[in-house]
Amino acid sequence: MGFPFQDRFNQIDGGDITLSIREKAEGGRVTLPYYYYNILAHGILVGKISIRIGDNFHTYYNGHVGYEIDPEFQGHGYARRACELVLDVARFHGMTRLYLTCGEDNAPSWRTIERLGGNLLEICEMPREYFAWYEGIPRHRIYQLDL
Repeated sequence: MGFPFQDRFNQIDGGDITLSIREKAEGGRVTLPYYYYNILAHGILVGKISIRIGDNFHTYYNGHVGYEIDPEFQGHGYARRACELVLDVARFHGMTRLYLTCGEDNAPSWRTIERLGGNLLEICEMPREYFAWYEGIPRHRIYQLDL
C-alpha cells in the first residue's frame, strides 16, 4: 500500500495565488513522500513549492518545504503565501512541526521563513552523511515552525 496522498490537495486556492499539483511522489531510501506544486499568481506560473511528509535524518537539513520563485516574480511575497497554503497539507497528515532550511547567506529565504514564524534552531555545517552534501556546501540556517 502506498502513501495516502489526498486528491483534495491537488489544487489549493489561496485567493491571490493557487497551488496546482505537478507531482506526487512516494519517496525512497532517503527521500520522503511529497506533494510538488506549481505556484500560480493570477493564472501566471511564478514558481514551485513542495511539501515533504514525515521525518528522517535528512529532513532536518533539507527541510520539509522547498520553494523557488522565478527571478522576475521575486519580492512579491509569493513564497510566503505558498508556504502558508501547504501548512494544511502537513497538518492533515498529522505533522505538528516543520523544519525549514536555507543557505546561511540566502537572506530572502530566511526572511520568508521568519515571517512565517519559524524559530532559528542553529546555523550549521552540513554533515557528509546528508544525501545532498557536496564539497563546499554552504552552512545552513535550520528553523522550526510549530503547527
